[in-house]
Amino acid sequence: MTFLKEFTLEAKGTKLVLQENVLAVLSEEPLSTVSSAFYNGGGIKKTRGILNIEVPKNYGDGNLHADPDVLVADSSKKIGVQNGFISMVTAACVRNFALASKRVDGIGVSVIATAADDAGNTCNFAEASGEEMNTHDIGGTINIIVLIDGNPTESCLVGNIITATEAKTAAMLELDIRSRYTGDVATGTITDAIVVAETGRGEPIVYGGPASPLGQLVGYCTKKAVKEAIAKGKECSPHRSLLSRLDARHLSIRQLAFELSKAKSLNVDKQELAALFSQLIREDAVFASAVLAAVKLNEEFEKGLLPPQFSDLKSVGRDFGALLSKQNCTRPLQTITDADADAVGLPPFLKFALLELAKNALARREN
Repeated sequence: MTFLKEFTLEAKGTKLVLQENVLAVLSEEPLSTVSSAFYNGGGIKKTRGILNIEVPKNYGDGNLHADPDVLVADSSKKIGVQNGFISMVTAACVRNFALASKRVDGIGVSVIATAADDAGNTCNFAEASGEEMNTHDIGGTINIIVLIDGNPTESCLVGNIITATEAKTAAMLELDIRSRYTGDVATGTITDAIVVAETGRGEPIVYGGPASPLGQLVGYCTKKAVKEAIAKGKECSPHRSLLSRLDARHLSIRQLAFELSKAKSLNVDKQELAALFSQLIREDAVFASAVLAAVKLNEEFEKGLLPPQFSDLKSVGRDFGALLSKQNCTRPLQTITDADADAVGLPPFLKFALLELAKNALARREN
């Protein structure tokens, strides 16, 4: 059968194929698998086909939820697979997949990940496990296929689900992907799925944790593939704007300007302040750096991670803001009053940094 695209994997006798809305690992010999795939997943299964099926944009949630097997059956026919396969489904664009492979000391690993749809919306559906969530909108799935050319035991095979999941979360941390619900660091999306498969070749492998030889391969390839897959979405680019990253933290410029406008000494309305801050964040790297530093210190404060010398937060926050202002101002500015500080409903580092930066920017604009 001729496929739209075909890619080489580390395991001999296997290949990755792309045909319309189907991305699949096909094998000449049965693979042993363990997975969270909704179709034929769960437990240790033997299969020659692992499918990742993209839900067509016009298919509709009603059709999908009413009978998902119809989509799976119709899609599997496109690659000539009809029985005994495992399948995941995704709203992500399977053409935007990422593949990472590596072989060390006779053990080969290939990891295939999908994450971004055509609009790059993975960031918009991220979550942090353990928080309260509203599940009415479930796009943005991150699906992972791990193929091991080796012979891990069943417990080792299961253990590599943990290793790969940790690597996925590490990828999201490195890209600063945030939960849509709280703005906290994200660990995944609510519909993620994974398949770990092995060829059974070679000596038995007992350990698959992150520090084991196999686990290091799985972790490396998974993190690399997930980062590349997520970054293919325009909204999740590593170089996305600071304004976008603030929004993801639930710290919109409009919200910040609203709070700062309560400081009477600034004598500026919220619309004017929001426009000024937006301009400076886009055009002034020093200003943007100061804001980002304050935001990161604020996160440490909210998580209770600040060391003991930060116990007097109001005093430290005030000095921090004054330091930022001193580095970027040519003349003395009016001291922030307690009344202004108390009126602004923001955490200490962010509050004093933004108050000082706002005074500085307004003073420079007047000169």
